[in-house]
Amino acid sequence: MTIRLFDSAAREKRVFKPQDPARVTMYVCGPTVYNRAHIGNFRPVIVFDTLFRLLRQTYGETAVVYARNVTDIDDKIIAASVESGETIAAITQKYAAIYGEDAAAVNALAPTITPWATKHVGEMLAMIEALERKGYAYATDTGVYFDVPQVPTYGRLSGRKLEDNLAGARIAVDQGKRNPADFALWKFTKPDEPDSAVWDSKWGKGRPSWHIECSAMAAKHLGKTIDIHGGGIDLQFPHHENEIAQSECTHGEEMARYWMHNGFLDMGGEKMSKSLGNVVLLNELLNDWDGEVIRFAMLSGHYRAPLDWTDDLLEQAKVTLGRIYGALRRVWAAEGARASDKGVRRALSDDLNTPVALADLSRLAGEANSAADRGDQDAMAQARADILAAGPLLGLLTKTPAQWEQGDSNDDTARIDQLVEDRLTARAEKNWAEADRIRDKLQAERIEIMDSATGSTWRRI
Repeated sequence: MTIRLFDSAAREKRVFKPQDPARVTMYVCGPTVYNRAHIGNFRPVIVFDTLFRLLRQTYGETAVVYARNVTDIDDKIIAASVESGETIAAITQKYAAIYGEDAAAVNALAPTITPWATKHVGEMLAMIEALERKGYAYATDTGVYFDVPQVPTYGRLSGRKLEDNLAGARIAVDQGKRNPADFALWKFTKPDEPDSAVWDSKWGKGRPSWHIECSAMAAKHLGKTIDIHGGGIDLQFPHHENEIAQSECTHGEEMARYWMHNGFLDMGGEKMSKSLGNVVLLNELLNDWDGEVIRFAMLSGHYRAPLDWTDDLLEQAKVTLGRIYGALRRVWAAEGARASDKGVRRALSDDLNTPVALADLSRLAGEANSAADRGDQDAMAQARADILAAGPLLGLLTKTPAQWEQGDSNDDTARIDQLVEDRLTARAEKNWAEADRIRDKLQAERIEIMDSATGSTWRRI
């Protein structure tokens, strides 16, 4: 099935053709690990995990190489170390582990490669030296900078003209720079910075800039030209624009053949960001919502469009996902069929159209209910197979219906099972008062009993 992806550089959908179908490469900008990530930071995690799943099914699980970096040296990390008294290593290892746990909680597969910036400083220095030799880099009193006007095509990804790139909030002002748009490749050490944030270089002690990190790590692990480079739309300029400039001037080849960017997550009509103070941490959401519900809610909007994050969105996701699991429960015992429906895959192959894919998953659930209503065992088996094949493409339906409706097995589950069994015994003995008492007790605990011709089961509501 042909995959079409919206290429931000071309500004249109393009048929995806990897350089080598046996080694499909994708690089996605990862976290700067100095604090917990908010839910907006996990939109690219979920979006590109979904693409990772689609590519793996298309080309083979071992054929797709997905790298997502860890930025473990940065101004914010240094500030956190100075403020807390913890070492940089302690802070970065702690929050990288938390990030991985949070990503797993929303069913994101681990990337093939997770390169850490501090492990690749040698590659970064080699790249900066190559840029200097070729006339693209120069030193000032504060660091080494990239000479942006040397690249006539600079700005082609974002559509920004060089004269628009004036000094501002995202571009450091330095009197030694030749042009306000020039960006740092190497930053000289400041007097109050810890030794663990310092490396030697031919220009003087310092540390690499954020932009050079991704260029060096992508080239090291995926090659000079990669198939897909992804990230949030906020990274398109200046980060990705700068990556292109320094990578292509170093290697003489295009950095990425397809550029993909997800839209912002909004809270009350504004972009969610720490600077605005309107963030919601994922670990806080996980106290009240299942990780699959959060993922379903995230996938309910197309990845390139802004998505307004609300409790109503999460509640609707929970209800819809519950209906799908409920339909799957009704056909769970009907095995033996092979998946035949390609609707979800077809939707994802059209630029990750997850709203259409989720609608198709709901359609499959409807077919399961219809087959169960008719008692059509063949149709039930087919519906089960199609649902179970579609779910993993979206990173959903990773639990059994019982696990979804009842929670993981524990002492409380055993207690409820016994009460349901006691109610069945009471009904068989026509002890209606006792059966009603047990039902009312469970209802008070927000447990719904579901009776059928084959017995009774229950779910949490």
